[in-house]
Amino acid sequence: MLVRTDDEIYRVDSVWLGPPRATFPWRARYVSYGVGLLVMIGVMFLQRRVGIGLDFFSVAWALVITIVVTRFIGKRINYERPLGQVVELFRHEITGPRARTAIGGGEVRSEHVRVGPVVRPRKSSADRGSRQPARTTGRTTGRAKGRAAAGRGKGRARGAT
Repeated sequence: MLVRTDDEIYRVDSVWLGPPRATFPWRARYVSYGVGLLVMIGVMFLQRRVGIGLDFFSVAWALVITIVVTRFIGKRINYERPLGQVVELFRHEITGPRARTAIGGGEVRSEHVRVGPVVRPRKSSADRGSRQPARTTGRTTGRAKGRAAAGRGKGRARGAT
């Protein structure tokens, strides 16, 4: 015994059949006309932005591109996956997070490196105890000495290299 399901009900496309002997020579769903109109507007807009003029061949190519794109989109739209869901899926695919495949870094330049006297390495904590304290003249504070040693004294402008 063969049991039929009701899936055939959903396979019926909502197409305009028109009056007898006045139908279109093609079958297209209602949603395809709307998608085709939007795609045609987009293609024509892109042609104008690129600098292609409005003549017979540009309109003909726009129509061909529109038909191809509309058919491509139409094959992915059905009663189980309506146009709104396909558009939302496309938006999520475009704006979704991606794994970084590019290697970080780039060109290495030394233009921002200040060239000056060599800085001596610090002594270990055992050597510090045997060192004599530095003399101060009273004119500069410890903070000013640190700035002068780093090359940022009063005579240099801030941010200069």
